[in-house]
This record gives sequence, C-alpha cells and structure tokens, in this order.
Amino acid sequence: MDLGEKLYELRKNKNLTQEEVAEKLNVTRQSVSKWETNQSTPDFDKILPLCELYEISPNDLIKGNEQELEEEKSENDINSNEAKEHLFFKEKDDYGNMSKNQIKQKSAQIISSSILIFIIAIAFASIGTSVMMWNPVIVGCTFLVIVGFGVARIVKHYMSVPKFDKTKKEIKQDKILKQIDDIVGIIGVAIYFLVSFITMAWHITWIIFIIIGMINQIVRLIFMLKESESDEE
Repeated sequence: MDLGEKLYELRKNKNLTQEEVAEKLNVTRQSVSKWETNQSTPDFDKILPLCELYEISPNDLIKGNEQELEEEKSENDINSNEAKEHLFFKEKDDYGNMSKNQIKQKSAQIISSSILIFIIAIAFASIGTSVMMWNPVIVGCTFLVIVGFGVARIVKHYMSVPKFDKTKKEIKQDKILKQIDDIVGIIGVAIYFLVSFITMAWHITWIIFIIIGMINQIVRLIFMLKESESDEE
C-alpha cells in the first residue's frame, strides 16, 4: 500500500470527506485529492496534523510506506534473480549429472556446430577479400573472431567434461584418432608450404591450418557418430 492509498484508507476509517479533511488542515480539497492519488505528497508541516487527525504516529505513517517499498524492492530483486537464473543458468549443461552417452552426444553437437562456424569463417574470408574486395585487415580480424568463437566453444566443452574410465575400445579409438591427426597434420603442412611457394600468397594460405583443424574435428565427429550408432544397437 503506497502513501496515497494509506491516506485514503485512514480518511475512510474516520468517516471523513475530503472537504472535511481539507478544512481541518486548512488546505484545499484538491490538495487532499492529490495526496490520496499520489499526484503530490503532503508538505512537511501537514504531516503532524494529518497524524493527529487520523490518530497515528508520523513514524507509522512513513515507516509503513517505506516497509511496503522495501517489500516491493525485495520482490523485484527476487524476480530479477529468477530472470537471470532463467536466462543464464537454466540452459547451462550439468555435465556432472550427464551419462557417458549424453556427453558424447553433446560433444557431437558442439563439434558439428563449431565445424559450421569454421566453414562460415572461411567462406567469409574468401568472399570478403576476393569478391567483395573489403579491407583485408577488417576481414582478417573478423575471421579470427569467428574462428576464435568456434575454438572457444570446443575448448570450454572439453574442459567441462568429467573424466571417465575408458574402455579398451575407446583407448584403441583414441590411438587411431591420434594417428589420423598426425597424418592429416603432416599432409596439411606439406600442402601449406607447396601452395604458399607456388602462389606466394602467404597472407592467405595460413587458412589451410584452420582447414586441417576442421578436418580433424570432422573425423572425430564421424567416430563419435559411429560409436553412438553401435551403442544404440
């Protein structure tokens, strides 16, 4: 209840009209009406006469209103905290309560979406420099930001994943993936130097390293999907 509503209730409890209150306080009826509708507040010299008229203490009149404001503020803070929790934490992945298969599925989602981000970055860099003829510095910075976002998603995910005891099958799969990563890396570096020396476009050919990383993630994704299919069977 705000101050205006309180003054209205107090007047009604005393069976007084606005005109009678105005007469006792030596103010106009319009002033009393504005007090009760929160269009204005009583002057300081009218607080004591009001309290004497309504038989309450000034502390009760003011404190009651402040208490309502505090309760309203507290409720708003709670609602605000709930909104923040909904916006920022409701969708947060609880890796600790996820099963091994659920984490694998989440890993597949993160990798596949990050691969898409890398493809978008490469397409943007290619189109921006060769077709749209944009400023190479702006294109390069934007490209790095997009790639960085994709990499950050993968790193954050794998840092959040709890450690599980690996099966023999998973250990064998990790060895195969490492061998594939090494082979792709060696071939990628050879292609990088070959293309760079032929074209002399050293400022562009470093994108090959992004492509190498993307290929490695695609291979990892394929293994994850195959493993998920075998688990379902």
